[in-house]
Amino acid sequence: MTQPAVHLETSVGLALKQAAAALRTAMDAALRPLDLGVSQYACLEQLRHRPGLSAAELARATFVTRQSMHAVLQGLQERGLLTRPATAPAGRALPTELTTAGASLLDRASRAVAEVEQRMLTALSAPAAARLQQDLLACVAALEAQAR
Repeated sequence: MTQPAVHLETSVGLALKQAAAALRTAMDAALRPLDLGVSQYACLEQLRHRPGLSAAELARATFVTRQSMHAVLQGLQERGLLTRPATAPAGRALPTELTTAGASLLDRASRAVAEVEQRMLTALSAPAAARLQQDLLACVAALEAQAR
């Protein structure tokens, strides 16, 4: 039995993948002058909002593997953008926090990323942009509910 053909011109999944790829490319370009990649930026942004996260928590929050996150954290720590204790205060997890230099660079990176998002949404009215965000979150919720 054959599956029905996917019509590429009407595939929402393909359009989402194209938008995500274009957004990532634009974010990479905007962050390059700051010597940051998207994963590094996402890590710093998570730490601004949730200081003290462990490597595993950061990996989950930024959609990368734990191994990749360890490399991201090591690079950011070597640049003096975050701190982690040498030993875990409790258990095995090492809480991670931004340094002053990390927060300063993150402020610049956040402005660059906000400009990219603004450019991405120029073709949409403010209500349409808000609706897009609501609709995308509804899609995520629907898929997560089915996965349970």
